[in-house]
Order: sequence, then structure tokens, then C-alpha cells
Amino acid sequence: MNCTYQYQGFDIEVAVEADLNWRGGRTATGEVGYVAVVRICKAGAAVAVFSPLRFGESQGKPFLSEADALMGGYSAGRRIVDDLFHS
Repeated sequence: MNCTYQYQGFDIEVAVEADLNWRGGRTATGEVGYVAVVRICKAGAAVAVFSPLRFGESQGKPFLSEADALMGGYSAGRRIVDDLFHS
């Protein structure tokens, strides 16, 4: 699942990947977790501002669903833009 959001003059690209390497490939409930891979570019530019970043939930755990990973990645991208480019 991939999605691009426009925010404050930046494109926040969020890709969701299954996290098969987390503690042997399965979460405690036996299901695959998900991570969000976030790229931040100036609006309309093809080159990212910095390397893609991978996000999971707190304490290094993966997200439980693709939708949670997508929204978590978007939220993290917005905070990065706010903190680094609009402070």
C-alpha cells in the first residue's frame, strides 16, 4: 500500500511493508506486523529531502495493520516537516 500526501509545501510519500523480520517473522499473536517507509520531498520534486525513514509503533514494535502503518507514517512525516522546516 502506497500513498502520497501534500503538506506545507512537501510531498509525504508513505509506503507500507510487511515486517517479516520482527522477532522471527511473527508478532506475539502469530500475525505479520507492518512498518511505514516515509520519504519527504519538496512538492513536485523527484529527489527526497533525505533518505527514506522506517517507522513502527512505540518500543520498536511493528504496526498491527496496514491502515495503522499508513496513518502512523503520515503523522510522523508531518511532525518531521513541522519540526525541521517550519520551526
